[in-house]
Amino acid sequence: MKERFELHPWTIIKRGFSAEDNPICESVFSLGNGHMGLRGNFEEGFSGKTLKGTYVAGVYYPDRTKVAWWKNGYPEYFAKVLNACDLIALDVALDGQPLDLAKTPPQDFVQTLDMQSGTLERKFTVSTSLGRSVSVRTLRFVSMAEKEIGALSYAVTADSGDVEVSFVSMLNGDVRNADANYDEVFWEPVSSDCTAEVAEITLKTKKTGYTVATAKADALTLNGKAVHLAPEISHDTLTAGSGYHINLKKGETLTLFKYFAVTTSRDVAETDVTKTAIERVNTAKKAGFDALLAAHKAAWQTIWAQSDIEISGDTAAQQAIRFNIFHLNQTYTGDDDRLNIGPKGFTGEKYGGGTYWDTEMFCLPFFLSTADARVAKSLLLYRYRQLSKAKENAAKLGLPGALFPMVTMNGEECHNEWEITFEEIHRNAAITLAIKNYIDYTGDVSYLEDFGIDVLVETARFWAGRVTFNARENQYMILGVTGPNEYENNVNNNWYTNRMAAFSLAFTVTAAGYLEKNAPEAYKRAKDRLGLSHHELSHFSAISADMYYPKSDDPELYIQQDGFLDKALIPAEHIPPEERPISQHWSWDRILRSCYIKQADVIQGIFNFPHEFSLPVKQKNFDFYEPLTVHESSLSSGVYSVVASEIGYVEKAYALFLRAARLDLDDYNHDTEDGLHITATSGAWLSMVYGFGGLRFTLEKLTLNPVLPAEWTDYRFNLVYRGTGFSVSVTKETVVLAHRGGEAAAVWVYGKEYFLEANQTITINR
Repeated sequence: MKERFELHPWTIIKRGFSAEDNPICESVFSLGNGHMGLRGNFEEGFSGKTLKGTYVAGVYYPDRTKVAWWKNGYPEYFAKVLNACDLIALDVALDGQPLDLAKTPPQDFVQTLDMQSGTLERKFTVSTSLGRSVSVRTLRFVSMAEKEIGALSYAVTADSGDVEVSFVSMLNGDVRNADANYDEVFWEPVSSDCTAEVAEITLKTKKTGYTVATAKADALTLNGKAVHLAPEISHDTLTAGSGYHINLKKGETLTLFKYFAVTTSRDVAETDVTKTAIERVNTAKKAGFDALLAAHKAAWQTIWAQSDIEISGDTAAQQAIRFNIFHLNQTYTGDDDRLNIGPKGFTGEKYGGGTYWDTEMFCLPFFLSTADARVAKSLLLYRYRQLSKAKENAAKLGLPGALFPMVTMNGEECHNEWEITFEEIHRNAAITLAIKNYIDYTGDVSYLEDFGIDVLVETARFWAGRVTFNARENQYMILGVTGPNEYENNVNNNWYTNRMAAFSLAFTVTAAGYLEKNAPEAYKRAKDRLGLSHHELSHFSAISADMYYPKSDDPELYIQQDGFLDKALIPAEHIPPEERPISQHWSWDRILRSCYIKQADVIQGIFNFPHEFSLPVKQKNFDFYEPLTVHESSLSSGVYSVVASEIGYVEKAYALFLRAARLDLDDYNHDTEDGLHITATSGAWLSMVYGFGGLRFTLEKLTLNPVLPAEWTDYRFNLVYRGTGFSVSVTKETVVLAHRGGEAAAVWVYGKEYFLEANQTITINR
């Protein structure tokens, strides 16, 4: 495994330029703020391998997917997150020669992502065509304090002699997606303009009609003092630029400050989008680079105070966990419940940027425990507001109720593989589980009254319509599905799917009963609105109680699906290394016939319901399934790590944690250049807090059962629980709980209750 980045607790450092590594670095060094994001591209032109990427949240294109094998219910399009106007583009020339690191390899190259402050810095030196040495230092950020604003500084110093320096500060709307067919363009020009003070490019998406305005304004300093250079203005329908030229004397430094703003018709009236972008960027320029950067850093300081994890004795683990937390926080902020979390966030185009079940199953726990409850609630509201579309999706399949999509932007299904679209229906129950977990963790039962009951009932209706009653077994079955293990398709009675469906039906009945008893007026409104009856609820209960599960001679070993034990159960360690990953070396037919598991399936179900299975049962199933799991999904290692911690396999848990946490940094799957696995970054956090920290909860209590990997001296993580902040510190000898604000609260540690008053610290012997 190639080590590209230096180990450091707070920074990701790439020392030494490598054109080969550049696309991977671009993903790792991505910046975002929930509203927009940039891959870690160089500001100046680069003719080497690169994936240019500027992305705006909620802006997408529906790429039609109707094909010859189209069937009723098949999605009509595949959504694409769009590469938007290039905000950071600079044409730089030194002594008349364009600066291009692919053609003029730099010396002393260092690129640094500072996760604590949310900034990306780059330093290097080059020699001009006349042999003069020039130092370059760049710094940029996408503001966490003002969502529509970003800024960069680009400083050039003449080290060994006078140098002719030229900058062209541009907005470039002539962009393409890497996955576009035939270099298709997804944008139509609306307006462009450039004056000595400000430039703007406004574009509109084809089909979806989103208008996105970008504006930029420049300022220059010479040796730290403001200098005015009359710009050379140029613009056409897709580009706008300001050119600056100066003869820089030896020892002098010219710095260009470029401010940029991005506004959309999602947030601003279409007629005001361009005007608003110009106003925003002018305000930013007036505030100045240092003030904007200070506000941005202060925002990150607040975020880290809530979500940081500290590890002593293991720099690789420390760097990795912060890397994952950093990218989760800059991808989603919860400020807009029309948005969700795409698998690549703002770091790449793969998977189209749509919402998967990853959000509810893997990401929601992170935001529940590290942010205000409104953030997690926004994720639930995203699904609630798409309930009507989910009902349409179910109707297309001839089924009642609501089927939430496998992949979506606006609630419509837009996944283009039939075995996923039609069959990986377990995603529906992930929504139900998210509602339960939100209520249990936050205590916000009002969500059930106002929104949750509608989602629960409609998803339960889907399951009631999707099951098949088998008279021979006198039980309900679910036929023709794909479980979380996508290396097996069209199976009958996937244990996980059946278990999740039974849970969804039973919890819907429980929730309805709660409302009937505790909020009768709300229950009556829901009954009338939904046409819900006690007879229907009784039917839900009957299906849940009589759900079929695959059988084996050992009732405590849960069989993944009918026929699984007919396979040759050969542990994955026997696969020749040159054939790994099997997804890239084996035929799909061979994979489907094998016993190998892509990601946690039965173990995912055990993870979802930690209070329902004994430790011996968890251990037995882990021992059976983990050796058969190839972990070729980025979502796999984190879940297995949590269960390994719980059953006492701490060293195994540590190895799985490290794989989850450093998946992209170390490019385990050889695909980091496509973008980071944003929805999988939460797996590392789960390994830490649910795994090593042993976090579990019910509506009644929060519990912790910490363990400590041998490689660590100690670790500390933060929690926000029902408005109360805690820090949890774990050493070889003790667990220290510190109250960090909010009401007094109780926490159970190793089976004993501890009550924390305001600002109190409690030390517990392990």
